[in-house]
Amino acid sequence: MNDKSNKKPNSKGTSRPNVASAKKSDHKSKNSNTSDKPQPERIQKILSRAGYGSRREIERWVNAGEITVNGVIAKSGQAITETDKIVLRGQVLKLASKLNAKPQVLLYHKKIGEICSRNDPEGRPTVFDSLPKLSSGRWIQVGRLDINTDGLMLFTTDGELANRLMHPSYEIEREYASRILGDVTEEMLTNLKEGVMLEDGKAKFNSIKFVGGDGANKWFNVILNEGRNREVRRLWESQEVIVSRLRRVRYGHIELKRSLRAGSFEDLDVRGMRRLYEKVKIDLEEDNFLSNSEYKSRADRNAKFKFGKKAAQNKQRSKKR
Repeated sequence: MNDKSNKKPNSKGTSRPNVASAKKSDHKSKNSNTSDKPQPERIQKILSRAGYGSRREIERWVNAGEITVNGVIAKSGQAITETDKIVLRGQVLKLASKLNAKPQVLLYHKKIGEICSRNDPEGRPTVFDSLPKLSSGRWIQVGRLDINTDGLMLFTTDGELANRLMHPSYEIEREYASRILGDVTEEMLTNLKEGVMLEDGKAKFNSIKFVGGDGANKWFNVILNEGRNREVRRLWESQEVIVSRLRRVRYGHIELKRSLRAGSFEDLDVRGMRRLYEKVKIDLEEDNFLSNSEYKSRADRNAKFKFGKKAAQNKQRSKKR
């Protein structure tokens, strides 16, 4: 559950380029030509915004010398524009088309036993195994869940959106259903709401609600505004009780639907996308959102991938019998 970012992003709204408005440039005066030029941005930010990875991933690539700008090895924090020639591990990146592409957001129900990594040396299943393939770009995960935690995860093609959703300064709520083994006293609940000192600093729950359970195991829904590594588990363990089950049930305004089964995904609809961008103060112009017909077309395509994958898994099982 680590969705911590190294640097605080600009808290002001960020406007995205509008392809449609660019076609109207003929009606502008000649004196306005300079304002139409792409503005330089830090390399980590612009490549993340184009969906090539998180800012932290891109910074690692830059430091490893894997990215060049106009034939010269890039430097961390270097200012570039979409017109520069950017090469990542020998592949020329198409920044302009990526920056003008309409963003996507997927809701995924992570299964216990999956890891939040693109590849695993031990061959364990990853959350990316179940996602639909993209014709270009890549899925960026919004935060992480540990291998023993299931529940709601968000994936997007927009790196800047992912960065802001993870950053503590935007105070995006995360809600978890936690099954606790051991006696939970009022004193413990007070400690957890007022804050306890963990090895990486003070942490607390915004709220704790008892939702049921008999015997040794009881369920509590907890809410917090950040996602440090295993933070929910460590908070409970500081009170000498055991988390026997943990599921994320909400991220921001987005709740885990009962109909979204473990290992399944669905596209976030246009209304949900608007709310998400508004929450993190990114001003996305209307033409950059999918139309209803585009949303349905994309959802249908993703559904075909999902059911095609399921059919392949069933076929593989039948061969083993």
